[in-house]
Amino acid sequence: MNAHEIDYIIYGEEMQFVEIELDPQEGVVAESGSFMMMEDDIKMDTLFGDGTQENSGFLGKLLSAGKRVLTGESLFMTVYHNEGAQKRKVSFASPYPGKIIPLDLSLEQGKFICQKNAFLCAAKGVSIGIEFSKKIGRGLFGGEGFIMQKLEGDGMAFMHAGGTIHKKELKAGERLRVDTGCVVGFSHSVRYDIEFVSGIKNTIFGGEGLYFATLQGPGVVYVQSLPFSRLADRIIASAPKSGGQRRGEGSILGGLGDILDGDNRF
Repeated sequence: MNAHEIDYIIYGEEMQFVEIELDPQEGVVAESGSFMMMEDDIKMDTLFGDGTQENSGFLGKLLSAGKRVLTGESLFMTVYHNEGAQKRKVSFASPYPGKIIPLDLSLEQGKFICQKNAFLCAAKGVSIGIEFSKKIGRGLFGGEGFIMQKLEGDGMAFMHAGGTIHKKELKAGERLRVDTGCVVGFSHSVRYDIEFVSGIKNTIFGGEGLYFATLQGPGVVYVQSLPFSRLADRIIASAPKSGGQRRGEGSILGGLGDILDGDNRF
């Protein structure tokens, strides 16, 4: 294997973290801000790009880092190496409620496509690049724009997504229509496109957007029940308005209901 062969355990239910066991000289690469804890003898290094361009010179490293900027990520990633003589553990936490998805790239023909910000960490040697959409419609209305993340290699990678995660295995020619924000990732053999929501009433009053994501097999598709954008919209909608007033929750009385409940202070 080109990537380091790592062992792992995922802990928790709604706010999960993954504990990775590293043999001596093994390493794992992770997004900045995902680190949780590590044992002695593990050294942390910040690198340009994803750490797969170590021997390619400055230009190769710069190209790798530039690809990450296009996906909205930092120029840098962090690599954790076990420099001791015994096995050591390092843990990475999910950034919001949801599930961590372990992904063996050797079972995915060495390539998997996922939404931006889905990547959490991976065995050192896995490449985290970009996948451009070849269709203008998909790029403009597909929820993830023209660019998605591409995981390549033969090691373990870990994605994170919100809510409950459903794995759907599509047969050749089988199609699945999904909300554009609910797509987590899919095999590179899956054909990804968008489809206009039919019916004028559905378009105007359906409240589900103008487009579906359509995924056609063969391949594996991961779908999330709670995209972070949907969670953020609900939090913003429920946040106190100007003046510190809180919107009444589930009450047709609104602000009057707050007064009756004793929530407003005079």
